[in-house]
Amino acid sequence: MKRIFISADHGMAIIYFLQSDVIPTLLNAGIEIILLTDDEIVAQLASSRSIPVGRFTQHGLTFEGLRLKQASHYANTFQPRLQWLLAYLRRVGGSRRINTEAMDSHIWEVWAENSWKFRLGIWIPSALMILLLRNFSWARKLLVRIQNRFIPDPGLYADLFDKYQPDMVIASTPGWRMDRYLLRESAKRGIPNMTVIVGWDNSSSYNISGADVQYATCWSQLQKDELVYGSDWNPENVNIGGIPSYDGYFRKQWLMPRDEYFKLHNLDPNRKLISYASSFVHFAPNYPNIEALAKLVSSDSLAEPSQLLIRLHPSHFQDKPKIFAEERARVFDLEKKYPHVHVVQPVALGGSLGYYGGEDMDEKSSMMAYSDVVVTVYSTMLVETAVHDTPMIAATIDTPGGWNKPKKFSLSLKEIGDWPTHKRFRDAKAGRVAENENELRDALNMYLKDKTVDAKERRKFIENEITVTDASSGKRTAEYILSVLKKANRKDR
Repeated sequence: MKRIFISADHGMAIIYFLQSDVIPTLLNAGIEIILLTDDEIVAQLASSRSIPVGRFTQHGLTFEGLRLKQASHYANTFQPRLQWLLAYLRRVGGSRRINTEAMDSHIWEVWAENSWKFRLGIWIPSALMILLLRNFSWARKLLVRIQNRFIPDPGLYADLFDKYQPDMVIASTPGWRMDRYLLRESAKRGIPNMTVIVGWDNSSSYNISGADVQYATCWSQLQKDELVYGSDWNPENVNIGGIPSYDGYFRKQWLMPRDEYFKLHNLDPNRKLISYASSFVHFAPNYPNIEALAKLVSSDSLAEPSQLLIRLHPSHFQDKPKIFAEERARVFDLEKKYPHVHVVQPVALGGSLGYYGGEDMDEKSSMMAYSDVVVTVYSTMLVETAVHDTPMIAATIDTPGGWNKPKKFSLSLKEIGDWPTHKRFRDAKAGRVAENENELRDALNMYLKDKTVDAKERRKFIENEITVTDASSGKRTAEYILSVLKKANRKDR
């Protein structure tokens, strides 16, 4: 029996593997799976009612801890400055053959949030390295090799590798997160490994691999080009399999009955529903967007009587920095101040996954399906909303000065429109962009009068961005994994 390690250190990865056909298809093919995730939620995942894996726990699926605290301790105590620098260069050092706008923003974020001593000693010298990385593939490949020396010794995962003897290791990033130590261990042992791309912007915002990773499966030709041209992946080893996490959307498997959903949030079934999905809170406040919407639904400015449902971002529930919690409190105050304003918060799974646990896919799917318009910044929710064929608006109403906090980087929401995924949304004309309250009102009124506006562009947008639209992405991805396993088995012989 073949055996696979799967690293799922993020809520998006939990959804990708455990709420799709990926793992069931592998199990049905006789593959044994050891899923590694945050130690604090191992038992919870195995018993979670909303994640349909319980029936597999005795039939080929085992949960183990990913030892993230120990991995973080190693990163922060063993040559921490050098490890940080390598991670920074990895994040921003992608080839200039692709759109580098998202990477460039991170460069200035690091500049803004550190001291002059850091800027002179680290940032400026690293700028020279970034020039090399952006222009030469040999420099990017050298960076990957340099990182391989950083493996906790004695091996952090040595006992797991010795116990299970996996035939392959799969991670939800190519070593961009703490999964880098697991992937480096697999490479050191000569075990084939693979990454799956779980996020819309992952292949453009995070670039060079954090370990020697051989195979990848991604959403689209667009993402494949970012991997091949941005970070030197062998195109023969990059599969286009779509995004398994969205198969459930196409099947409508998470969709609650409309009346049940409206009762859940005390919504008025006779009013149009406008939803706002908070996004990009790390760079700028969402409050101006939210306040503008609250005022609009509470006035006579809209073409139809409407109500607002605000979905807070997982970062709104972080303890630090306090600014996110402060914005959360202001949003709840809006709910009290204005009629027809309601707030929903994502469900927390626990551990380091926090509010990214994927426990509320029924909430997300129902919100997008039953909304007359969904408003966000440039969130991945744009792709998800297009899957539901719901009109959407990217709102970019700024607060002057952004967060206005010392050493807290702020970036105008209007300035992120040229990031790769954001530019593709705008170029596709799959929705509207509103830079002020008047534009927001006009776009809302247009869609409230006719939901079919931009429908053709929405369909084309999802075809370009996720490729597989027949709910078969999970099976296709699993079949690719099986083909790689078969190839590796032939090589072993």
